[in-house]
Amino acid sequence: MKHLIFALILSLLISCQNTAQNSEAQNAVIHANPIEIPIKNGKARAYFASGCFWCVEAIYESIKGVDEVISGYSGGHTKNPTYETNNTGKTGHAESVEVIYDPEIVSFSTLVDVYFGSQNVTQVNGQGNDIGSQYRSIIFYQNDAQKEIILKKKAELSKKLNAKIAAEVYPFQKFWKAENYHQNYERLHPNNPYVRNVSIPRLNRFKAKFPELLKEKH
Repeated sequence: MKHLIFALILSLLISCQNTAQNSEAQNAVIHANPIEIPIKNGKARAYFASGCFWCVEAIYESIKGVDEVISGYSGGHTKNPTYETNNTGKTGHAESVEVIYDPEIVSFSTLVDVYFGSQNVTQVNGQGNDIGSQYRSIIFYQNDAQKEIILKKKAELSKKLNAKIAAEVYPFQKFWKAENYHQNYERLHPNNPYVRNVSIPRLNRFKAKFPELLKEKH
């Protein structure tokens, strides 16, 4: 009986998420013209979604040329998403990060390599045990040059692995900053059970793969 109830709940949850992802409003987001964020004070911005933003924030903050990483929400059709509403899977948004970087030190292309190299690229709608459309992988482009870089790398990786790459490719529209308590979460809460068992191991796996990209001290 318990298994039946669990299956029913899971089915309803997936149904809600699929409705959000397939709505007319969400399709408008997916097919919109990208919005380009201008370079300011020598710093550019890039946007990625790859599971829990606590994990992704920590990974990008370890990269040379990255000044700051902000956790938030992007890719959906609703305004002013919150952590609570986003967790319903009905907003269309995914937990995302804004990466503020110096393009003279690290290129957008390298940031895309970091993206694909720091996740399970074949997992759909989640990373590890973080499951749901709010944890899906999305990589955002702001212009045709970025889109070309993303699609080329995605195709090459698919061919190399002989597998379908789960990451969706979206035109960037807007980034909604998450609540203050989510910012720098891995650094400020190193003893949190999730951080210890998920965020830090994921960060360490990434560091072992890309030692040449890391800041001297992180």
